[in-house]
Amino acid sequence: MSDREDDYCELCDLKFSNCVHGMPKPVAPAEPPKAVRKPRVAKPEKPEADKVSPARVTTSTPRAARRWTAPADFMPHIVAVLDEAGQALSTEDALARIEERMADQLRPGDLERSPQGELRWRTAARKARLELVNTGLLSADQPGVWQLND
Repeated sequence: MSDREDDYCELCDLKFSNCVHGMPKPVAPAEPPKAVRKPRVAKPEKPEADKVSPARVTTSTPRAARRWTAPADFMPHIVAVLDEAGQALSTEDALARIEERMADQLRPGDLERSPQGELRWRTAARKARLELVNTGLLSADQPGVWQLND
């Protein structure tokens, strides 16, 4: 054992081997060298003849027709049905009249049931009514009643 290990620190009365005062400060680890980035090399330009892209050719099939009628297609019919009635209609009465009026325009997909169990055309008609309410053409004062605004 060396004399240094048996000596006690005058500041904290601990052995120098256990004392922060008697131990040398730890050497800070050297910082790792920073990675040197390689400069980007510009790709050589192609001759002008190669820059011309071929004409865009579409190989996909044409977009399939909609499976069901869009809500916007119901809007003029909703307004016409309510205008012809001259009064407010219950939801069921309004939908029945819209169905009669649009029977030849409804698509096969409109007669399918949605995941909620309602016929798809009825859901589309309800969405169209909501849009008409938002634009101010229909009133939403009473639930279950379809009415034109004055």
